[in-house]
Amino acid sequence: MSELDGYYEAVLELVKQGGNLIRENISRQKTVLIKSCDVDLVTETDQMVEKLLINGISAKFPNHKFIGEENTAESNHRVELTDAPTWIIDPVDGTMNFVHAMPHTCISIALYINKRPEIGIVYNPVLEQFFSARRGEGAFYNGAQIRVSGEKDLNKALVMMELGTSRDSQKMKIVMENLKTLTPLVHGTRALGSCALNMCMVAMGAADLMHEFSIHIWDIAAGDLIVREAGGVCIDPAGGDLDPLSRRVLCASSPELAQQVTKILVQYYPDRD
Repeated sequence: MSELDGYYEAVLELVKQGGNLIRENISRQKTVLIKSCDVDLVTETDQMVEKLLINGISAKFPNHKFIGEENTAESNHRVELTDAPTWIIDPVDGTMNFVHAMPHTCISIALYINKRPEIGIVYNPVLEQFFSARRGEGAFYNGAQIRVSGEKDLNKALVMMELGTSRDSQKMKIVMENLKTLTPLVHGTRALGSCALNMCMVAMGAADLMHEFSIHIWDIAAGDLIVREAGGVCIDPAGGDLDPLSRRVLCASSPELAQQVTKILVQYYPDRD
């Protein structure tokens, strides 16, 4: 067994345990705390899952580092991605969905080594959707290999885009402008309320494109690898390479489709992670 095999097997067991916590608690009364604003939420389950993952990984691999959504929010430190093995964790992506007992919610976890993704897992335990990827080994959904649709035509593309719940009026103005521009040009638009799951829809060919502004590295780290290993592309919404700390992402089933959209989108540049 290789070192990476050992990392994957260890985190797989922990992700399943974290999934049990989400499944058990999604329909129960929740203690909901507010972070930056009244739509930026955290629950006890977010904190429990992140603690379970960090403690479990640290016990086996004490030299590994972590970038976790709740840990980062609590410490109020800027994200620092180094060459060290680093687990990037969103314990409950789609917390708003989780609070409302909507089943589109998931654990998103990725391992970066030398600032490059090696392992990506997105697990929705409510609907039993398990997406995974290892660099160079393909992407999988519930054990079966997946591929992007390969769609190149914008007018045939199903697009994942979040309207969001932002209290940033400038961002919302741009989101609505892009929705108004894209809707007549595409096959349809959809939103699951989870960036990681939206990305996985592109990876499995259920959608052809997704873009989002103001997400974080923990929202996209796993999905980025899963999309790429499924044959898709992840870039900056304005074109060029994806910067995982830029809080901007565009994923597509083909480079041709991605480039068409970069020419259309009104851009928004949030503060970096």
